[in-house]
Amino acid sequence: MAHSESYRRILHKLGYYSYLDGLIHRYLKQEGAWDTHLERCRSFILNAVERINPAKITVLGSGWLLDFPLAELVEKGVEITLIDIVHPPDVKTQVQGNRLVRIAEEDLTGGLVTEIWEKAGSLPFYRKLRSLSNITVPEYFPGGDPGMLISLNILSQLDVLPVKLLKRKSALTGGDILRLRREIQEKHLSMLRRYRSVLITDIREIFTGRDGSQEEEQTVVVDLPEAEYREEWIWDFDLRHTDYYGKNSVLEVVAMILRRDE
Repeated sequence: MAHSESYRRILHKLGYYSYLDGLIHRYLKQEGAWDTHLERCRSFILNAVERINPAKITVLGSGWLLDFPLAELVEKGVEITLIDIVHPPDVKTQVQGNRLVRIAEEDLTGGLVTEIWEKAGSLPFYRKLRSLSNITVPEYFPGGDPGMLISLNILSQLDVLPVKLLKRKSALTGGDILRLRREIQEKHLSMLRRYRSVLITDIREIFTGRDGSQEEEQTVVVDLPEAEYREEWIWDFDLRHTDYYGKNSVLEVVAMILRRDE
């Protein structure tokens, strides 16, 4: 189902469309530096499909499909549902008419985007949200039988734009923000563990200055669950200094086939 015009305006104000455009521009500016990471993602997913042999796959955070082996899985006859809060027009055109591929635009936080907009974003400029006590973090669930779930480079991103809005429109402390981030990420992991699932996510960003000094930022602020199978690698995220003058950054990435809760 397509978003309503009013909801699209909210997404625009929160920066979701700008983020989507910025992602592909960043990829192009990195001049191939992401290629190893993207290939590792696709390879891990194909390996997981060989192990689990699902008839259906639901991808959470499908984005531009740079990190997802769509053609290979369609060739295998797997039914695929691509879910993200917004999809690039190019992706919609790419899959149009393919009977094995379905697209859905859904908030993977289960509705938190709307709630934060209503509780904080719509406040006049002279008012600030003072507490998170009236904000509930929902749990997202895919409809019907999703088959094998793939959380694809989305866990660390679920909180980014809602938190950016809260920092601008609230008087919350750093501790308040951290607790919210943890709850958002914990809800996503709890949902994944109810299904046969694959999780691919960055967990830490490491910034290196020209003098060799390093700083770290945790992008995942919760403990990850146990895995049936796990790989780790480095994503050369920003080697062209697009965000930080005099610094480059890499991301530590973890890919896991999760143990399903019984």
